Amino acid sequence: MHRAKQDGIENMMTVGIDQKTSIRAIEIADKFDGIYVSVGVHPHRASSCSDLVMETLTDLAKNPRVCAWGETGLDFNRMYSPKADQEKWFVRQVQTADERQLPLILHERDSHGRLLEILKSHPNKDRRGVVHCFSGNRPELDDYLDLGFFIGITGILTLQKRGTDLRNLVQHIPLERLLIETDAPYLTPAPQKNKTRRNEPAFVKSVLLKLAEIRNLGPENLADITYSNARRLFNITNVSVR
Repeated sequence: MHRAKQDGIENMMTVGIDQKTSIRAIEIADKFDGIYVSVGVHPHRASSCSDLVMETLTDLAKNPRVCAWGETGLDFNRMYSPKADQEKWFVRQVQTADERQLPLILHERDSHGRLLEILKSHPNKDRRGVVHCFSGNRPELDDYLDLGFFIGITGILTLQKRGTDLRNLVQHIPLERLLIETDAPYLTPAPQKNKTRRNEPAFVKSVLLKLAEIRNLGPENLADITYSNARRLFNITNVSVR
């Protein structure tokens, strides 16, 4: 957190992936200024979700520092939880987020259109959210944009080989729908990737600089845009900074 503040990162979001980490995230936000929280159950943890867990998370979401629901979604790549469990609890979390009027932080990997299919089959014109760590194709990008979602860009953008497709796609994202993120402690961007495997909030600056280069924008201008987008999506009106 200290290194992030030194690099000009004034506010951060810490994201729950299950009941335990959601509780821990709120403890951190209650202790430090400038920290916001998302509570939820990651698809990897879907098999451990239950009605009781959902009740606990819903109660946690009443905390004023909680401004999003997630990380939730579908991950058919590693299959740490069965598809049936992932889909059941994803639907339940979408419905709960809608009821709480909280934006979603969506995780999608190799669902081959199933996540989009579920979202479309449970429509809500007021639903907001971000497709975290977007790694899809152009048709999927267009579908998410049509549904009103923001698109989250991580350090993958900076990686020479792995980021090629993403560097082409970010040029098609409207500026008012762009967000940058770290996914710390994963997806460390270049050049930090050459020195450490552990990502951290301060490294989001490298994502910003690469995105500014691709979009032919000044870094300060793009920083203002993505900061404003984040505050608008997560409904953060009174920002407190220590």
